[in-house]
Amino acid sequence: MRITAKVDYAVRAMCELAGQGGGPVRGERLASAQGIPQSFLENILHELKRTGLVATQRGVDGGYRLAKPADEITVADIIRAVEGPLADVRGSRPDGLDYVGSASSLRDVWLAVRANLRAVLELVTVADIAEDNLPQLIPELLQDPEALRPH
Repeated sequence: MRITAKVDYAVRAMCELAGQGGGPVRGERLASAQGIPQSFLENILHELKRTGLVATQRGVDGGYRLAKPADEITVADIIRAVEGPLADVRGSRPDGLDYVGSASSLRDVWLAVRANLRAVLELVTVADIAEDNLPQLIPELLQDPEALRPH
């Protein structure tokens, strides 16, 4: 899985909002706090608002805030909001693919990849990250020496 800058920035912005106590935070402040280019972040925040993860408040004390409690927003929710499905193959859902011959079991491989992505990304919430309290699965996965292998 390739994690784009857009996904990284979106997750970081959501964690920053969670860490700000629930009140509205201006886009400039979010961008500065996380070292994200402001114009890029504003576009990301617009997508997060469109999908119901972020709400806005106008006025002098306005800004962005989480639209739901941080413990109800998963990393998977954020990825889907800004990039679409967690795992697709050439733009198609893995469960809709059909391979033949010696590649006939490849569909199952892609489905397993999607299942494993979901196992982590649908488990970890914005609150888990913002509060530095990751689910036990994460440190367990990191115990495997292969987790840190670059390729």
